[in-house]
Amino acid sequence: MKRIAGLILAVMMILTATIGGAFAADRLQIGIVIQKENGAFLDMKQGILNKLEENGYTSENTDIVYQCAQGDATALATICNSMDGYDLVFCIATPASQQFVNMESDTPCFFCSVSAPVAAGLLSAMETPDKNATGTSNAIPVGDIFALADVLTPGIECYGLIYSTSETNAVNTVKACMEYLDGKGVRYVAKTVNHSAEVAMVTEALISDGCDAIFVPNDSNVQAGVTALAELCDEYKIPTYCSSATTVMSGCLATIAIDDVGIGEKTAEMALTYLNGTALADIPSVVVSADYVSINTAMRDALGLDITSDTLQVGETVYTVSYLGK
Repeated sequence: MKRIAGLILAVMMILTATIGGAFAADRLQIGIVIQKENGAFLDMKQGILNKLEENGYTSENTDIVYQCAQGDATALATICNSMDGYDLVFCIATPASQQFVNMESDTPCFFCSVSAPVAAGLLSAMETPDKNATGTSNAIPVGDIFALADVLTPGIECYGLIYSTSETNAVNTVKACMEYLDGKGVRYVAKTVNHSAEVAMVTEALISDGCDAIFVPNDSNVQAGVTALAELCDEYKIPTYCSSATTVMSGCLATIAIDDVGIGEKTAEMALTYLNGTALADIPSVVVSADYVSINTAMRDALGLDITSDTLQVGETVYTVSYLGK
């Protein structure tokens, strides 16, 4: 009798394990990867989560794994390798996206907020994804941002450009800045940093070189040290323009910005299209346009600028203005 009872118990355990394994296999596995956290990237992550939850992808049926490499390239490679085999992975910004795509994984990659996806090697053309990756680009409207500078602080004679050569998006943005400023006959000085600890020193060098305004691209190394940059520019009354509202919140004067939560939601919508049966190769990458002006009130006041309007005209476009205070 004991032997029969033991056999029955063994069979029940096998059935339980089999059923449990079947349920686990039915759960989607979705990854979210960031090389280094900042406010903009975390807002993008939240936008992805918002849209997934809105469409029924919750902890009840989906394993959503978020990992940040804390700026470490080796950790980023390890994280991306650990997600090989997931149902899909979201990669926020250029470094994480490049790392995952370069693995040539069979797992679909949906990149979020990559300013130059083709130059970064994520696909050969925006309209035709060919490397199992598609997503959203936040192509920085450098011409519009410099036009904004002409409206807010006219008469700038020399811009300082600060960036990391290790970040493709920053390099491409600075190249676009140089082309624009060359076309306008405006001088500039470009200097690079290797890590955030160098930002203050390089900012002082740009000011010493006669730069009367500074432009900051989307660059995780510079953004990690941007508070020090902003404090120096406040001290010397140097206006600072940048590429994201988060950097404005950190102390830069102004930008023409995208909605960071919104670009995360847009990226998730593309992934939902894939989950609903559309082949990734048939989901073109899209450029998400900047749609409002963001101004730091503390820097505005330090520079003595009289700007309080809810709208601002830059060229032929009238933007809504968002005022950010610290």
